[in-house]
Amino acid sequence: MNVSVPGNAAAIMRKYGITAKKSLGQNFLVDANVLRNIVRLSGLDKTRGALEIGPGIGALTQVLAEAAGRVVAVEIDRRLLPVLEETLAPYDNVTVVHGDILKVDLHRLFEEHFAGAAAVSVVANLPYYVTTPILMALLEARLPLENIVVMVQKEVGERITASPGSKAYGSLSIAVQYYCDAEIAAIVPPTVFVPRPDVESAVIRLARLEKPRVEVRDEAFLFEVVQASFAQRRKTLLNNLQAKFGKDRKEHLHAALADAGIAPERRGETLSLPEFAALADALAERLASRAD
Repeated sequence: MNVSVPGNAAAIMRKYGITAKKSLGQNFLVDANVLRNIVRLSGLDKTRGALEIGPGIGALTQVLAEAAGRVVAVEIDRRLLPVLEETLAPYDNVTVVHGDILKVDLHRLFEEHFAGAAAVSVVANLPYYVTTPILMALLEARLPLENIVVMVQKEVGERITASPGSKAYGSLSIAVQYYCDAEIAAIVPPTVFVPRPDVESAVIRLARLEKPRVEVRDEAFLFEVVQASFAQRRKTLLNNLQAKFGKDRKEHLHAALADAGIAPERRGETLSLPEFAALADALAERLASRAD
């Protein structure tokens, strides 16, 4: 059964007594054109694998199975397992894993299911309430990913792809762009989902860089500085950093900002990723020298 047809999707849900759970952010994507476009953007072929998160009733999974050599779909909702067993029965290259993607051992999953694949991409209609934790878990795990092509809330897509100086630019923009080239590939209306969400959606494509966009002494400290810089957007960079590191370190903060060539009255939203990297390295050095 092709569940990208809305009538078929409704029928299979009625058959198993399934209704979408708001608590799991379930909005099933059932538009064949959108599904094909998502898979096209991922660049899959029979030498490549796909990891899907939240397959739902299997509409995207069916299209992925036709394009990829191997598909692993991780589903948290036990109610959907018998549905997926039926809708994915024709495809012998699909494995459904019951679990929470934030708790799954991703490295072990890759070893068990994608050994020998030329490349692997994540392709998914993500539950909107956990989009950011899922994306960061995938990126921080440093998995051998080629692309991440996912449906997200439009507002989140705009934050991910934002440039310095824009209202949408923030710590999420920097965290994702540290690891990837990011673009919004399509805007998607609520009408292609069952049930319909209250917001527009966006398909984003993240192309994983061979190495992070900037080099820093301490990656964790870089993101600590970034988070602190956006703690209160209306405050200056110096004030936010003082709130994080203490007013007693004001002299070191001024010195680090001067070392990085950044005016203390600037705001975090105006700094580029290379500027944040320079600031984090300078601040780490100044704080280390103070400790000595």
